[in-house]
Amino acid sequence: MEFKDYYAIMGVARDATQDEIKRAYRKLARKYHPDVSKEKDAEARFKEVGEAYEVLKDAEKRAAYDQLGANWKQGQEFRPPPDWNTGFEFSGGGFTGRDSADFSDFFESLFGRGGFAQPRGHGAFHAQGEDRHARVLIDLEDVFTGATRAITLRVPEVDAQGHVVTRERTLNVTIPKGIRAGQHLRLAGQGSPGIGQGKAGDLFLEVEFRPHRHFRVEERDVYLDVPVAPWEAALGATVKLPTPGGSVELKIPPGSNAGKKLRLKGRGLPGAEPGDFYVVLQICAPPATTAGETALYTKMAAEFSKFNPRESLGV
Repeated sequence: MEFKDYYAIMGVARDATQDEIKRAYRKLARKYHPDVSKEKDAEARFKEVGEAYEVLKDAEKRAAYDQLGANWKQGQEFRPPPDWNTGFEFSGGGFTGRDSADFSDFFESLFGRGGFAQPRGHGAFHAQGEDRHARVLIDLEDVFTGATRAITLRVPEVDAQGHVVTRERTLNVTIPKGIRAGQHLRLAGQGSPGIGQGKAGDLFLEVEFRPHRHFRVEERDVYLDVPVAPWEAALGATVKLPTPGGSVELKIPPGSNAGKKLRLKGRGLPGAEPGDFYVVLQICAPPATTAGETALYTKMAAEFSKFNPRESLGV
């Protein structure tokens, strides 16, 4: 996917004010409007400028886009970094109020998540505030016990000089036991303030799990890759293993092969129907670093001379 340098497309500096961006757009829109322009690529340039303006005119989209950094170059291959927009607080149900299909794949990959929700309420002087949204990462261990954690969000704003800045606000959030990735936590009254006597909107936090160095999660099941010695796999063994809910002892049956899955029922994510915990065996052979170890491997090779680990390949 091609990276889009929206600042270069608009011909403005990365620290341009919102007024400077607006003036640049008006100038370029007149220059490339298909109804009046004689430029050969007027229609394509008009769409490109419109896409860039859609991002840079909006403090929320611009602040999120700026997190990608200034090192990417226009035309360079690009994939959004994992969790690139985590911790940003934004209005409505998504980043854009326009149909993202009108724009490039680059735009779609970053902002194509639905339109802005409209403020609730009616009347010229009293209206309920907009709901706000943010995506947050939580630790897997907190899902097993429930917890209260301080979560810091970045809120994009335009300062008095017309520059986009972000302020931080920290909230104490209760993480319920058994919450799943993709679920939302609702914080009543933590959205945008209302108008007049209108109530404040709500803040919805979309929960994702922070990557864990040991465990991975699929739906409600938790997986752990466990290295075992060749003799443990061949002869069987009882080993002590970590789980997000505490350590357990697992019996490895004799004759186990690499990739074998062992299930601990009900030890996955908690809930009315708890998930399972799966151990995936990975056979780890120790290196032969001494004469005695080398001699032992040589003896094993002789003892198991009829064993062909690649028999299934037909060679």
